[in-house]
Amino acid sequence: MKIKEEKLFNKGFITITIINFVVFLVYYCFVVITAKYATQSLGSTTAQAGFAVGIYIIGTLLARLYIGKKLELFGRRAVLRYGALFYLITTAAYLISTNIFILDGVRFLNGFGYGAVSTAANAIVTAYIPEAKYGEGINYYGLSTSLAAAIGPFIGLLLLPMVGFKAIILLAVILAFVTMLACFKFEVSNIELTEEHRARINTFSLESFVELKVLFIAGIAFLIGIAYSSVLGFLSIYADQLHLVTAGAFFFVVYALVVTLTRPMSGKIFDKHGENSVMYPSFICLTIGLIILAFTGNAVVLLIAGAFVGLGYGTFMANGQAVTLKLVEKARIGVALSTYFIGLDLGLGVGPYLLGAIKGILGTYQHIYIFCAIIPLVVAILYMIFYHPKKSVDA
Repeated sequence: MKIKEEKLFNKGFITITIINFVVFLVYYCFVVITAKYATQSLGSTTAQAGFAVGIYIIGTLLARLYIGKKLELFGRRAVLRYGALFYLITTAAYLISTNIFILDGVRFLNGFGYGAVSTAANAIVTAYIPEAKYGEGINYYGLSTSLAAAIGPFIGLLLLPMVGFKAIILLAVILAFVTMLACFKFEVSNIELTEEHRARINTFSLESFVELKVLFIAGIAFLIGIAYSSVLGFLSIYADQLHLVTAGAFFFVVYALVVTLTRPMSGKIFDKHGENSVMYPSFICLTIGLIILAFTGNAVVLLIAGAFVGLGYGTFMANGQAVTLKLVEKARIGVALSTYFIGLDLGLGVGPYLLGAIKGILGTYQHIYIFCAIIPLVVAILYMIFYHPKKSVDA
């Protein structure tokens, strides 16, 4: 059900955007410190620590597949509220993670909760964006995700050596609790389904879990996710090798500032000139950022790399979501967005494993970043050949 609001920054849009920001903030805060906690505090091997990081994505993917399929049937309101409650409980469960096996279980369940809440939020926000401002609205909403992707790792990397893992868990629990309260208070309108849509949802088929119309853009998101995972997975180690640990933390601050300044403009460009006007520049900027990162030798160059990575990955995240919305009817928004984020999450999740294996062949992290810089160029070529912009589907 579309909310009749012509003003973009209405109460519903602002509320769900803040909820999305906090959910992603907690996720990104843990993603950069879990491996370090597992190896240093729980005595796990590097391989076990890597599994603890990656199993989160498995939980997320299962949630996106199942919740994406059933979202409109269960109701957006119920999924958001009870998903947030489950996210709170599983975040608090980190406190009892006294060995690597318990940590694995908690990470899996927490990932499922994260996937459920974010899938619901991604669908709910579309009801509060005027159709003429989809590109701009999704870019502002996506800004919450991009900022969380920058601020979360910064908080995690900064606080872990200062206060320890348990203090960060307590902070995350407080944030998750406030978010849960906001979700229960927030009024959400469910989509009214026709019998045809209900039958389609209850049908066990590939199309009921995945939106085929957005498979290509989801595949593009998968490749971009792999490229960016080199930053999330290895920047802390790479910066340590270069003796640029502090600059490594501020890399994400620069990323956040650039995204904040450019996101409103990219949304307006999307609405006025179409997706190609922002997608191609995002691919090029990500390539430039990763090349600079590969050849960085001091803090200033590292921060410049952060700016270009922000322009590249940060711009792509939201505009890929806006492209997804253009391709499907409203009743399929939940499945379509789930499909898109499955691609992106899968790239972020498997990327460190793939790149870790490639590092064994290439030898250094510098070569990893050079390799990843090629990926957006390949993506640009694939996008040029196979994607042809279409008008929004209104049915």
